[in-house]
Amino acid sequence: MSKKILVIEDDKLLSDLLGKKLKDIGFEVAFAFTGAEGLASLRANKPDLILLDIVMPEKNGVEVMEEMNKNPETDLTKIPVIIISNSGQPVEIKRVLELGAKDYLIKANFNPQEVVEKVIKQIGD
Repeated sequence: MSKKILVIEDDKLLSDLLGKKLKDIGFEVAFAFTGAEGLASLRANKPDLILLDIVMPEKNGVEVMEEMNKNPETDLTKIPVIIISNSGQPVEIKRVLELGAKDYLIKANFNPQEVVEKVIKQIGD
């Protein structure tokens, strides 16, 4: 059975690009385009890993992580989260790492292969 990745990202183009790259190597991928959608999908799909944007409509990535940590089934000790954000602000990075993010990528500075490598590092292939 293939491992499931949930991509919570409001940029459809980036979501499609990451999804294709991950599907090509055998992962099952689900998408959510808002933080609230992401939380609903998280409960329904029980992913093995989440790729999470910070700045999104409805709930931002920090709020999603805070909600995850309130539920023993979805807390960040059970489901690894890799942040993908436009912001490289030290205060933001510090906050998501405190909440339990396993890794952090700045959109302007990564390529999709880097994301794949970080995913495999967290959950295998």
